[in-house]
Amino acid sequence: MTDTIAIEIVSDAVCPWCWIGKRRLDRALAARPDLTVERVWRAYMLNPEMPAEGMDRDTYLAAKFGADRLPRLHEPLAAIGVEEAIPFDFKAIARMPSTLDAHRLVRWARSAGVQPQVVEDLFSRYFEQGQDIGDPAVLVAAARGAGMDGDLVADLLAGEQDVELIRREDTLARQIGITGVPTFIINGKWALVGAQPAEQWVEVLDRVAAGADLAAP
Repeated sequence: MTDTIAIEIVSDAVCPWCWIGKRRLDRALAARPDLTVERVWRAYMLNPEMPAEGMDRDTYLAAKFGADRLPRLHEPLAAIGVEEAIPFDFKAIARMPSTLDAHRLVRWARSAGVQPQVVEDLFSRYFEQGQDIGDPAVLVAAARGAGMDGDLVADLLAGEQDVELIRREDTLARQIGITGVPTFIINGKWALVGAQPAEQWVEVLDRVAAGADLAAP
């Protein structure tokens, strides 16, 4: 019987599937309150070369997917959002930000013991409220909202603290074969890729808690 289940969540704050994946895992954990699960969010930048100031989101999406797809691009995600109680408001999003600083904040939030809260808040600010999570003022507000020292976070964001560490973590994820997020690494042994349904997560948690090998059929 496994005492603690460790789940490393490789994710990016501008990835809508990462928010869906988090919510589904949240539901699975709520269904298994007797399990001790330690979650740690790891950095992965979907756009590692994005300039610090970000760019217009429609311009970014048109270049990536084609301008003709933009009007209906988010319809499937919006429908899934309704199922998961995620109020996506894609029309409110004006900027595609660099997420380097958001990842720095998420890292510091772990030390403060509020990483899940900050991750959830960043998703909400970006996908629900249309806020620019590359803006230091937005990140400081998120930190304060989770009970962190906002002045300290502002000072850290103004410097280079953990910039190279985040870049190395992003590079490492790619080196070990991660090409998409969310990716969930369980007990350092098994990886689940994508926003798995809550019901599947419950099965996975039960098997891991029982000491089963997830790689076995």
